[in-house]
Amino acid sequence: MGGVAKMPARLCWLLLGVVLAFGVAASPAQASRANHYDFYIKETKVTRLCHEKTILAVNGQFPGPTIYARNGDVVVVNVYNQGNKNITLHWHGVDQPRNPWFDGPEYITQCPIQPGANFTYRIIFSEEEGTLWWHAHSDFDRATVHGAIVIHPKRGSTYPYPKPHKEIPIILGEWWNADVEQLLEEIKRTGSDVNISDANTINGQPGDLFPCSKNGTFRMLVEHGKTYMLRIINAGLSNEMFFGVAGHRLTVVGTDGRYLKPFTVESIMISPGQTMNAILEADRPMNSSGNSRYYMATRTFFVTNPNIVVDNSTATAILEYTDAPPSAGPPDFPNLPAVDDIAAATAYTAQLRSLVTEEHPVDVPAHVDEHMLVTIAVTLLPCGANETCGGPNGNRLAASLNNVSFVLPSVDVLDAYYSSMPGVYEPDFPNKPPFFFNFTDESKPLELSSTKRGTKVKVVEYGTVVEVVFQDTGILGTASHPMHLHGFSFYVVGRGFGNFNKSKDPATYNLVDPPYQNTVSVQKGGWAAIRFRASNPGVWFMHCHIDRHTVWGMDTVFIVKNGKTPDAQMMPRPPTMPKC
Repeated sequence: MGGVAKMPARLCWLLLGVVLAFGVAASPAQASRANHYDFYIKETKVTRLCHEKTILAVNGQFPGPTIYARNGDVVVVNVYNQGNKNITLHWHGVDQPRNPWFDGPEYITQCPIQPGANFTYRIIFSEEEGTLWWHAHSDFDRATVHGAIVIHPKRGSTYPYPKPHKEIPIILGEWWNADVEQLLEEIKRTGSDVNISDANTINGQPGDLFPCSKNGTFRMLVEHGKTYMLRIINAGLSNEMFFGVAGHRLTVVGTDGRYLKPFTVESIMISPGQTMNAILEADRPMNSSGNSRYYMATRTFFVTNPNIVVDNSTATAILEYTDAPPSAGPPDFPNLPAVDDIAAATAYTAQLRSLVTEEHPVDVPAHVDEHMLVTIAVTLLPCGANETCGGPNGNRLAASLNNVSFVLPSVDVLDAYYSSMPGVYEPDFPNKPPFFFNFTDESKPLELSSTKRGTKVKVVEYGTVVEVVFQDTGILGTASHPMHLHGFSFYVVGRGFGNFNKSKDPATYNLVDPPYQNTVSVQKGGWAAIRFRASNPGVWFMHCHIDRHTVWGMDTVFIVKNGKTPDAQMMPRPPTMPKC
């Protein structure tokens, strides 16, 4: 694990100088408290499902090292690219106030780190507390390049619940026997969909229901009478997931680095990009007739769409009591919802409500300055001359927001904005779709599936209160979409099925204790409304966290202008930024 290293005094003062150069005042004591990690990204051989292959990994670990911090800390991560391709890293859910330079998405806030090069990220934790995560933000690299971020309360502060005995990251993911880079190149070449994964995983392992997997199955050892915090992360590229533990209920207390009103369930539903904190009590009977081993299990949540195939396999890990008589039989299995149980998923999501205490208040904007209705669609682009394409009717699959399929530029948007470089992006991302229809009707003619490509961004004044209503569409079949916004958490004030009705639906909004998240799941055939105050100047990516949709263009960028005071202005460009 990339551990916390003690820094010599000279390095502490050097770091202080860097901090001051970037526009944030810091004392030597603050600089010396910065956690320091070295991440070496290199090719690593691993075996899963009886199959050995080479993957990209950090420090030879899959999943990668856990970053530990406290609310208010600064973490420095030195990234050494010893792999064979360009890469960037993103600190998912960290607001990075005034600091978009180190946010990470390639060609949005930086050029990639080239093979043989290194780059130092500076991660500013401001209000986050709980579980977040880091991952590659280039191509499909995050399939294996990812890890947890654990943010404890400030020194002298406590959790708003009894401190658990131990805290365990539980990272849900996917495994492909094929090279994910080759999968990406194939969909770029043919315009077809991605082959589904060969297994879902828990902490990088499919579990002992799969061949050649028993010895590697993740095991969580517990003692009777103690409580454990599960820091659950959906790091998968494709699937929303159900997760549960046999014989134990989960008390959910946080999501996306923010606290929730506690509620207890048998299973959770978590979308790609999201995190959930859940407390488990090790309270099973201690007798010889009981079991001492229980499966933790996860399976895909997916409501049928004839145009999409998913991996609906069940990954497992084992919770085992160390102070109970050993079990002769197999572990007990949890009762997870069916793969298409939309009622269970909807009921779970409806229970997410912010904690709201004096120590953890909410600040839900009551007045909105700018309203946006953003339609989400998987769409088509025509096949190029002399090409053979694998999408519907011989076209190329694409994706769009408000019928704009985003195109990554060859120079990052942040540099272009900061240096007033012309021709890189267009500042006219629309506030509404180009035409209105029954968005969730799946029987619409194929003509509606065409889209336009462009690098269009949304520019807002500092302090603007923005409401975005994400609307799913049925152009090539309705589907759920986890929408993630960099640089901000937002209040999920409303959600529903069908078409959003601007005259009626706002009356149903929760403006009292809505969840404060960075990734919202827009339900299949439905809508979700978010609100945020644009008080973080910079360039911030917004995209679907299903990776093939990101590659296809289900993205845009928010540019938040500088405010009038120094603390409302973006930090200067660091001199160490990678070059394109």
